[in-house]
Amino acid sequence: MSKLVRFGISLDAQLLKEFDALIKKKEYANRSEAIRDLIRDVLIHKEWQDEEREMIGTITLIYDHHIRDLSAKLTHGQHQHHHQIISTMHVHLDHDNCLEVLAVRGKANEVRKIADHLIGMKGVKHGKLVTTSTGKDLH
Repeated sequence: MSKLVRFGISLDAQLLKEFDALIKKKEYANRSEAIRDLIRDVLIHKEWQDEEREMIGTITLIYDHHIRDLSAKLTHGQHQHHHQIISTMHVHLDHDNCLEVLAVRGKANEVRKIADHLIGMKGVKHGKLVTTSTGKDLH
């Protein structure tokens, strides 16, 4: 277990009031937990700048399954990257629309390329890559 270090910070009173409201809304146990989360978020963002670093994330797609050949193209695109796509979930939202969530793992640049390729397909209404860390270097 790592050693805990205490430190003090100075903040504008209004900024602290808004931060405390956010802490309450997100149900953090205390300010320390919230600050640790913010620091980790910045560090994970920094990790994603290293194009060769192994990272994980999700690709979320909303699309109209009636678009000609789109389902087949999405499936083909996923098969082309079967080493990086570790799991998928498919949900029928209504008569026309589907949601797919793909769990991905690989080098940051590879994961971005896969997301760009799938999100950019004609008929995909919305797509988003959500990135995070493998957790190996987080404390």
